[in-house]
Amino acid sequence: MQYNFNEIEAKWQKYWAENQTFKAENDSEKEKFYVLDMFPYPSGAGLHVGHPLGYIASDIYARYKRHKGFNVLHPQGYDSFGLPAEQYAIQTGQHPAVTTAANIKTYRRQLDQLGFSFDWSREVRTSSPEYYKWTQWIFIQIFNSWYNKDTDKAEDIETLISKFSTDGNANVNAVCDDDIEAFTADDWTAFSDVKKQEILLQYRLTYLADTEVNWCPALGTVLANDEIVNGVSERGGHPVIRKKMTQWSMRISAYAQRLLDGLNKIDWPQPLKDSQTNWIGRSQGASAIFNVKEHEEKIEVFTTRPDTIFGVSFMTLAPEHELVGKITTPDQKAEVEAYIEATAKRSERDRMADVKTISGAFTGAYAEHPFTKEPIPIWIGDYVLAGYGTGAVMSVPCGDQRDYDFAKHFNIDIPNVFEGVDISEEAFADKEKTVITNSDFLNGLPYKKAMKLAIYELEKIGHGEGKINYRLRDAVFSRQRYWGEPFPVYYVDGMPQMIAKEHLPIELPEVEKYLPTETGEPPLGNAEVWAWDTVANKVVNNSEINNTTVFPLELNTMPGWAGSSQYFNRYMDPHNNEEIFSEKAINYWQDVDLYIGGSEHATGHLLYSRFWQKFMFDKGLVPKDEFAKKLINQGMITGTSAFVYRDEDGKTLVSKGLVDGRNVTPIHADVSLVNASDELDIEGFKKWRDEFADAKFITEDDGTFKVGREVEKMSKSKYNVVNPDAICEEYGADSLRLYEMFLGPLEQSKPWNTAGITGAHGFLKKLWKLYTPFLDETAVAERSRSEEEPSKESWKTLHKTIKKVEEDIENFSFNTSVSTFMICVNELSSQKCVSRKVLEPLAILVSPYAPHIAEELWSKLGHTDSIATAPFPKFEEKYIKESDKEYPISFNGKMKFTMQLSLDLSKDEIEAAVMAHEKTQQQLAGRTPKKVIVVPGKIVNIVG
Repeated sequence: MQYNFNEIEAKWQKYWAENQTFKAENDSEKEKFYVLDMFPYPSGAGLHVGHPLGYIASDIYARYKRHKGFNVLHPQGYDSFGLPAEQYAIQTGQHPAVTTAANIKTYRRQLDQLGFSFDWSREVRTSSPEYYKWTQWIFIQIFNSWYNKDTDKAEDIETLISKFSTDGNANVNAVCDDDIEAFTADDWTAFSDVKKQEILLQYRLTYLADTEVNWCPALGTVLANDEIVNGVSERGGHPVIRKKMTQWSMRISAYAQRLLDGLNKIDWPQPLKDSQTNWIGRSQGASAIFNVKEHEEKIEVFTTRPDTIFGVSFMTLAPEHELVGKITTPDQKAEVEAYIEATAKRSERDRMADVKTISGAFTGAYAEHPFTKEPIPIWIGDYVLAGYGTGAVMSVPCGDQRDYDFAKHFNIDIPNVFEGVDISEEAFADKEKTVITNSDFLNGLPYKKAMKLAIYELEKIGHGEGKINYRLRDAVFSRQRYWGEPFPVYYVDGMPQMIAKEHLPIELPEVEKYLPTETGEPPLGNAEVWAWDTVANKVVNNSEINNTTVFPLELNTMPGWAGSSQYFNRYMDPHNNEEIFSEKAINYWQDVDLYIGGSEHATGHLLYSRFWQKFMFDKGLVPKDEFAKKLINQGMITGTSAFVYRDEDGKTLVSKGLVDGRNVTPIHADVSLVNASDELDIEGFKKWRDEFADAKFITEDDGTFKVGREVEKMSKSKYNVVNPDAICEEYGADSLRLYEMFLGPLEQSKPWNTAGITGAHGFLKKLWKLYTPFLDETAVAERSRSEEEPSKESWKTLHKTIKKVEEDIENFSFNTSVSTFMICVNELSSQKCVSRKVLEPLAILVSPYAPHIAEELWSKLGHTDSIATAPFPKFEEKYIKESDKEYPISFNGKMKFTMQLSLDLSKDEIEAAVMAHEKTQQQLAGRTPKKVIVVPGKIVNIVG
């Protein structure tokens, strides 16, 4: 019977769908195990063979855990809000929902054909109103919360209002805005309602504020730092500038220390933990206050080296610092404004990465040193960021290389207070001072003592205090886009109001066009029906706005990470319309046991999700403050790109073997136009690239045109994408699954080579042939032997395979399992094993890796239930334990023959058996040996 993989795979995919084989229950008595993939954004290009790598690994583990008796939750859905669909809508006028639905249909077909054991009954789509209703609800919970430093958690805003009503804000220890005015309980009572709301916005965990953002004029939206690459938008490569806008922000900074501490209790890759640690950026030091001469303003700086304060030569403010416009002198105004305009075109990431470029402008103003009262020039420089620390630094050229380079470049005087003094911690002697009078206090004082003393003296004169600072900044939560979650917010007297839970979701309105309005409002400004009626509690036409009962709705939408920050919890109870999830569901599933996804999300999705989880934990909504116990970053499957070489005349293409000595430019060619011998289909290439339809092709001597090859990231822009549809059609999904695992360790990147899949496919055909007695009714003799007891060798082969495969899966070493299967099938084939007692457990072992063929074989073995329900084979040591040993029998150190003896024999018994052997007698020829050396399990040596 032939291995017809196309029919087999279609058959079992249909069976799984119809029988909901992988549906997880929320009330099972089994132990739970939650396996999660980072859900995909459904692009129009569909999947390429690099995408399924992590999915295959998670599917193997999910199937394995089912075999082990766990109730496995392995869901899938779509991160279906996104900029590409909106850009396509702008270009074509087609609604993003239509594009997204079509893309999802393609993704679902491709995922199904790969045989993943997803529980599709729990599918979520972030762009579905039924889903984003709960994203809106969480936003409201965050809005109605503040962070209490005393309890170190988020609390309901009503508890803060109660404090204000009884004590004012003097004793409130909160994470809040910096410029908080003190007020009493009487003041609070006397404040207008609008004033109270303005004050509360300074404490809420999500708030409106004027924020420096990455503005992309071409896309008409704000971009997160991780959406910018090399100073341009990741999507489209458009310029990005810095711009101040009123935005919703999330006070993730409140959780900075908890986000750091939480990394110690989750099993995540260390490089990813390091990325988050660095992104959060905890620093211990001091804030120092410098008065600005001839102004009322003060400049606060944060420094990790307050002990170097006497080395301050100048101060540097971020170009965006709010004081720049106030303190810049008329003479310097033009230069400063020109510099600010130039800086706005550079992203923060570029500014942070660029350590070589020196640029800045002098404001003309001076600060006053808090101790010496000496004037200190105030400059602006783009190496200082407005959002990090206070947006100002005290520049100490004799202690910091960048400050030194800046001072030298602009000829700023560098004092010699540290001349001859090594200010490194190791160089300080153990010596105490009690009062700071001048720079001499540094001489010989240990680093830590100098730090404490500097902070003490700053506090004593009211010019600073000890402080812990974090690089982590509050996350901008607004996007000027159409295709995103609408905010459940309307405005009364300019103050945001939340829409009650019972009226959610607030669905996206229809708009005529998806671009910003002519007056610069976000795309939702084009909506005609986008106002909130507080009486009817529904969205109504804008013409009804009267600012009495009908008010304008928020025009921004939420960012892409909104929907992905809690989807893992929603999977637990995805069809619950009354609450985000039931108490029963969340208490059963608890958290994710295994999460597999890309490392590129380290400081985006994974950080924001941890923040939301901790907030939800504070509010008593979830039982764990970390959402995923273990995380694995799968590596990348790279593609082998093909290149043709264009000569300098622009009209001639040169074969790879002839490029030496020519001035050529490499151009990507579609790999589908290149055969296994690296030969280009010239006519196909001409049709594919119209500009080369009449090009001259300089070929090799044999008339072929050879391309160059290079391993690169698999991407449609590099034309090196391999479509899994074609692979599944020619070799089958099981071959693809096995091959991707066989390529190498899961975490490592590895190149794709379509030719290599033939090995995996050949193995499956050999596996299929092993089951001939159950597949071919004419194999009567083999079928009659199938119920017999396996040979000792077959038992051994099976159980060493069980042991190795179980160890491999538990250690996520899937590549070595595939090798083990190949060895196993080769051994069983040579042993001519047809025993059911071996072949049944072998089918279960293979099932997580190649589920379709395993299901078919299981069925042919006579089972009516899915193999997915079969228990994992139990390893038994006795089958691989050797009972006999082939001993080398030596005479005076030279082996003469071997004997098969039981390992249970004692030394005396071994000696007696050897001495009685006829070959021993022949060697001795009647002589009595001087001694007999016996090493049980190893050797026997007869001396003399």
